[in-house]
Order: sequence, then structure tokens, then C-alpha cells
Amino acid sequence: MALYADLHRHLGGSVVPRILWRYFQRHDEQLAQRFPKYKEFEEFYTRKRNTLDEYLELHTLVESTQTAASLPYFIYRLIRGAYIFENLAYLELRYTPYLRTDDQLSQSARIDQMYSIVEIVGKAARVPEYPMVTSQILCMHSRLPYEVNKAIADLAIQSSEYVCAIDVAGGDSHYAERLDEFISLYEYARDRGLKTTGHLYETTDGCYPKLLPYLMRIGHGIQIPLRYPELLPQLAKMNQCLEVCPTTYLKTGTLEDLHQLKVVFDRCFAAGVDIAICTDNAGLHNVRLPFEYENLLTKDVIDFQQLQACQEAAFRHAFAWPHNQGPASLITGLLQDKQPEALTLSGK
Repeated sequence: MALYADLHRHLGGSVVPRILWRYFQRHDEQLAQRFPKYKEFEEFYTRKRNTLDEYLELHTLVESTQTAASLPYFIYRLIRGAYIFENLAYLELRYTPYLRTDDQLSQSARIDQMYSIVEIVGKAARVPEYPMVTSQILCMHSRLPYEVNKAIADLAIQSSEYVCAIDVAGGDSHYAERLDEFISLYEYARDRGLKTTGHLYETTDGCYPKLLPYLMRIGHGIQIPLRYPELLPQLAKMNQCLEVCPTTYLKTGTLEDLHQLKVVFDRCFAAGVDIAICTDNAGLHNVRLPFEYENLLTKDVIDFQQLQACQEAAFRHAFAWPHNQGPASLITGLLQDKQPEALTLSGK
């Protein structure tokens, strides 16, 4: 049985449509009335958007439901599905903890509440009957103030039991005016031993070479081989890995067809740059990780040898994977004595 590692999956986009819709029907009267029928909700939730910004607006719909009380409900189902249907051995979940805090509180009180969010996610992701290695990537956000982003970096540094890295998200076209700010936060994190990735070079408007030296992995990065292939030797020298999320580029209108990614894979393989194939938002797309691989294969974007190389690269670049073990190793022992807290919402 093949085992997979997903290095780029957003907590907000990880909830499959059926589970999210059922949550609305059971626990959110307002959203239940807005989406009374499942078929219409699925069509709305998974359809193609015109731009990345329009696509990212969907995250706000889910973020409003992922509270301290409901997070174990969603995460249990995420882990169960990832283990049973995707054969995941390793999963990095990324999200902005501030956006899961109580929006009725002051900014300082919400910052204080972020630690409990990280702890809830960390404990809920450890499900003994579905053993996999999980870790969190905390996302700074292009639309949050510096004070909050600095607090997110500090929280990541202080939470090594649950957190493996930081990221910056919110649409890569919005970084330009705050580039120096994000560079300083990445420097701060790297100086304290924290690993780093970042949404970068996803769109033609989000290409910032000044940020590249501070990243250990690059979230998406497809515009580098497509438009700036002269940067590939630098990436290979720094052992940076691209986190390529194929279905995302169709859903955001960034690409018209998956076959356009063939240039990305061919140029990266030729330059010695690793690619980890990821889902980004598996629930939002209704496409699980094995099918991302299969779609690339059937579209002749990659061959079987390249498929295997990407599988291996994902484990090799995983921030929290125990690298002295192969992907097929049993990992139950890593989870012993780390029981999840009781689920706070009924039903499985």
C-alpha cells in the first residue's frame, strides 16, 4: 500500500462538502437556512472561481464555524478521512489561529486565546485509531496587523510540541507593501530555529525574489519554472521544495488545464528542484491526495518515475517527519500516551 505525505493543506479548506453541510444543519441555523439542500451547497462550494482573491473568500465561510468548541468535531473527521481514504502517513495542517478566536474579544484577548486554539488542534489531531504523524503550520496573514503576525510567530516558536513552521498567506498579490515586515518576521523565526514556508509565486502578481532566501519550502511557486526559470539553480542550491497543489490552479483560474503544469515538473526535475504534490484544500476541491497524483499521471504531466520521486520528496521535506524511518514504518508508537481530548460535539 502506498503511503502519502501532504505538506500543504489548509484547515479551512480541509472539510469535505458533505461534512460541512451536515454541520450547518445540526449546529448553525443561519447557514442551514442559507444552504437548505446539499446538492446546491456542493455546487456553490466546489465550483471554479475567477481569481485567487475570490477563491480565498470561501475560507471565511469555514473559519467562522471553526471555533474552539467545534474544531475537534472537524479535525476528527479530517483525520479519519485522510487515513482511510488517502493513506496518509503524514499531514501538515496550516491555518491562521487568530481567525479561530472569538471575534467579540479585543485584539489582545484574541492573541491570548490563540494558544488554546493551537493546543485544541494539536490534541484533536492525535487519534489513536487513525495513527499518522501530524503537525501544524501557523499562517501569518497579509490582512492582519503586524502585532498579530508577530504574536503568531512567537506562538509558533513557543509551541514546538504542536507546531513545525510558519507561513504567510492571504493572497500573494497583497504582500508588496509589507514585504520588509514579512522579511523581518521570517528572519526572527529562522534565528530562533523555526522552519519556514510561504505562499509565493502562485500568481503572476505574487513574485517576490526578496522573500525567497528566508523560505525552506515554497508554497506553490509554480511561476518560478513557468516565468522565472533562471531562479531554479538557486532553489536547487538552497534545497528548497515547491509545494505544488494542482487542482487549486484550476479552481482559481491561474491555469486553464493541468497539462500546463508539465513545464513546471519538467523544468524542476531538470534543475534538481524537488516538488511535493499537495492538496491545498482537499475538501473545498473534493479531490483527495491520491487523485492529485492520478490526475497528473493520466494527463501525462508526470510519469510513474516522477510520481515516485514526488512521493519521496514529500517525506524528505516534511518538517516534522521522523527521518530515520521510511514512509511505510508503523507510527503508532509516536502517538502513544498522547490521547486526544473528548470530542465536544456528538456524532461520528
